[in-house]
Amino acid sequence: MKNKLLLLILILIVNILLACGGDGKAISDSEAKKSDVLVIGFVQVGAESAWRMANTESFKEAFDFKQRYDFRFFDSQNNPTLQQTAVYDFIAQEVDYIILAPIEEYGWDEILAEARDAGIPVILTDRMIETDDDSLFVTWVGGDFLKEGLDAIKWLENYLISIGRDNKPLNVFHMQGTIGSSPQLGRTEGISTGIANNENLILKAQETGDFTIAKGQEVMEQWLRNYPLSKIDILIAENDDMAFGAIRAMQAFGIKPGEDIIIISFDAGKEAVQAVADGLINCTIESNPIHGRRVRQIVEFLDAGAILGKRSYVNNGMFFDINNAADEVINRF
Repeated sequence: MKNKLLLLILILIVNILLACGGDGKAISDSEAKKSDVLVIGFVQVGAESAWRMANTESFKEAFDFKQRYDFRFFDSQNNPTLQQTAVYDFIAQEVDYIILAPIEEYGWDEILAEARDAGIPVILTDRMIETDDDSLFVTWVGGDFLKEGLDAIKWLENYLISIGRDNKPLNVFHMQGTIGSSPQLGRTEGISTGIANNENLILKAQETGDFTIAKGQEVMEQWLRNYPLSKIDILIAENDDMAFGAIRAMQAFGIKPGEDIIIISFDAGKEAVQAVADGLINCTIESNPIHGRRVRQIVEFLDAGAILGKRSYVNNGMFFDINNAADEVINRF
């Protein structure tokens, strides 16, 4: 029996790799080998950023094979209560799999226990949950946010050396994402650790911009009112959209972003990489939004009876600065 299961898994892996053509291209309906339709319920955070919309589109494309999948999508509109209600609804619908990008890490034990008890595997994507019970989800797919935060400080340190400012005390203003979300927790830890290990970097202010342009602009305006420009050396924004909001605020105050204030952001969407090429942002750190294909493969592995590890990282880690941004804009989401 074990040999048959192993053979089935190996055949499935080969079929998936062949279907993707080795380069991640989507399979066609006619290439979907199984006849059984899997009902997939995807509960998304919302549509708060270009990254999130690209992430959503990757899932819709990956599961757009009606001979194999009945894909049901729910936009939680950044509302935790609405999101939990949607998960309950998918449990009631008796879907085969639930894919969840949790808005917040806490408060999932009871509802995901219901999914587990109903025999519905839960795959977490992008954001993790805080729980002592690993049986509540089968696996998580996403980026290494801690590494992203550490990488941002490494880039900053190298940049400061290149412009001759590495031996001078510099004030860092840190704009966090949605508090309690996995990207915020990981990036904040990495950034805070990097700053603490550099005696010339001083964390002057830290506040959430909630991953949105509007809130990013509001927070930056507040800082510009409370601190003279001479005290604001570096802005680190935990996503591109907050950086865009901060840039609007700077320009309204007559400040040159990227020159008067060094700006680092995360996600590396097309508009942000273009802003780097234009000199408005100094560096944006890649966070890959294309999770759909990886999650589709995981669904197929699980459906074949495979046992997976608890974490699966998507490929990311590029820096985009003045050295490569102009050439890479065309390749971004």
